[in-house]
Amino acid sequence: MKIGICSDHAGVAYKAELIGWLGEKGFEVVNFGTDTEESMDYSDVAHPLAEAVEKGEVEKGIALCGTGNGMAITLNKHQGIRAGLAWSREIGELVKAHNNANVLVMPARFISPDTAKEIVDAWLETAFEGGRHQRRIDKIPVCR
Repeated sequence: MKIGICSDHAGVAYKAELIGWLGEKGFEVVNFGTDTEESMDYSDVAHPLAEAVEKGEVEKGIALCGTGNGMAITLNKHQGIRAGLAWSREIGELVKAHNNANVLVMPARFISPDTAKEIVDAWLETAFEGGRHQRRIDKIPVCR
């Protein structure tokens, strides 16, 4: 599986650790930046990640920023993205099981690296439940 990943300056260290860890698990990881702790705008990396997921260039995405909110808000502007913010293993499971999130967002300033790995594992291992959850997802896109 090919996974895209991005972060702002607050998530750089976690992103680097996750890239190596995911690679060891056999995933191909595409880094959408940033790679320094110099202040930058999360939208500059979130939009390219979202576009890659929408185009099928990567199957899923992971995004990190300080609170996770900026990334989630930006990613969810894209019609084909369901970005779910998770700060615990249980929330990581639920954003997949109930929302079929194709991008996982985490708050780098509020979780540990080990918790981030637990969340990613939960998200990757959990199956989407479908049923009533699919009906709800079908109502998300805004058509004008």
